[in-house]
Amino acid sequence: MNTTSTILNTAKNTLLSESESIKKLVNYLSDDFAHAVEAIFNCKGRIVVTGIGKSALIGAKIVATFNSTGTPAIYMHAAEAVHGDLGIVQPEDCVICISNSGNSPEIKVLTPLLTRQGNKLIAITANENSFLAKGSDFVLLSKVDREADPNNLAPMNSTTAQLVLGDALAACLIELKQFTSNDFAMYHPGGALGKKLLLLVKNILKSQNKPAVSPTSSIKDVIVEISEKRLGVTAVVENNKIIGIITDGDLRRMLQKSDSLANFVAADIMTQHPKTIDVNQHVSKALSILEDNSITQLLVTDNEEYAGVIHLHDILKEGIV
Repeated sequence: MNTTSTILNTAKNTLLSESESIKKLVNYLSDDFAHAVEAIFNCKGRIVVTGIGKSALIGAKIVATFNSTGTPAIYMHAAEAVHGDLGIVQPEDCVICISNSGNSPEIKVLTPLLTRQGNKLIAITANENSFLAKGSDFVLLSKVDREADPNNLAPMNSTTAQLVLGDALAACLIELKQFTSNDFAMYHPGGALGKKLLLLVKNILKSQNKPAVSPTSSIKDVIVEISEKRLGVTAVVENNKIIGIITDGDLRRMLQKSDSLANFVAADIMTQHPKTIDVNQHVSKALSILEDNSITQLLVTDNEEYAGVIHLHDILKEGIV
């Protein structure tokens, strides 16, 4: 028996089975789905998501997706709801109840209680004739032909169907709310995307490392400045305005062309009109300039005055790529 082949075959069948189940969900979309999205969009309170068993775990993920995309949501376990947690549901909240059968004892007890304050109730269920479906305002069908489990017992396809319906709701709400990548970053300030969209140049600029020489500085002074600040570059500054830049590469090229440094000053070897960025620009913009120009250092300005140097390594340390 080829164990590797058997394992890969089972994995392949599982993925294909679940993907086919998701594909068939399109056939069950109805006006109820659109009305459910509108109800959530117009909800003045929060979206309370509830369920039991594996559906409860899916509900928690849907809540996380809603919260991260600008739709305030909270999770309530169906079993705990009938023992005091029902107080989570406030009059202006909209409720989503997830249950594959829609007929479990906990769901039967909970369903009429969820709408007693006039709350809109959205069901995600595989059974349109279930107690939950009949007691809900809108029904989103999560029907699947079977589970991917070889015994057709463990919830796999069914929970995946519930999950993608939650994602579909969130995607529609993102469009209705005109939720942008900048909005998303506001809810994820600690992640790589948040940093990429929110972190400013001034947040990572090290003001103490501010290599600078005047246009008349000797080449020796230029070398000392570049060496001491250890950034491989120095700005050429006049009246605190950047007029040029000198890199360690510029120095090497100069030494290759000339045997004597005595007759040279900074202005002779500097590159005029170097690339710069303002301190209030996003770090992601600085990274784009560095990449587009194949350079590793970028001079920084503050109200057009020289403020320092940002290095590619400073950006990479923040996890921005």
